[in-house]
Amino acid sequence: MPKLIYSTIASLDGYVEDKQGKFGWAAPDEEVHAFVNELERPLGIYLYGRRMYETMVDWEAMDTGPGRPAVIRDYAAIWRAAEKVVYSRVLKAPDSARTRIESEFDPAAVAQLKASAKADIGIGGPGLAAAAFAAGLIDELGLFLVPVIVGSGKPALPDGGRIELELLDERRFGNGTVYLRYRVAA
Repeated sequence: MPKLIYSTIASLDGYVEDKQGKFGWAAPDEEVHAFVNELERPLGIYLYGRRMYETMVDWEAMDTGPGRPAVIRDYAAIWRAAEKVVYSRVLKAPDSARTRIESEFDPAAVAQLKASAKADIGIGGPGLAAAAFAAGLIDELGLFLVPVIVGSGKPALPDGGRIELELLDERRFGNGTVYLRYRVAA
């Protein structure tokens, strides 16, 4: 069965945004971006909360002309090719192709989606991922730790419960970012 994979970029102290809601410090360099592209290339579907979708939807209309870096052109093609499901009570229509809006996160519907998917599914956004973790739907966690401490902000990982993990892979990048890939233990 395809896996549901939560992948996120976080500060060393575990935040995806600082207390001002900024995340420019998390922008991947070319080496990290190329690695992310290879991880996300096989995904067939992305699940997003509204805020994550509003951040990612820029890839739909991004300039991918020859003047843009190859990693940017590549990721735009990967993102545009995937189906997207956005969970939002606010959005009524998507701003991207291959996208549908769902008003509520329904764990049973996501389990059914996993069972019928032909490829792995990515989930983006810590709030949505927390709901999926709580429902026991997440199979893997990919965590990119950026060498910065932001002090406070939006946590990358859910709190309020223990989740056992098994380390599957790790990688260190030239800019000091570290990638950790875990399987959620049964």
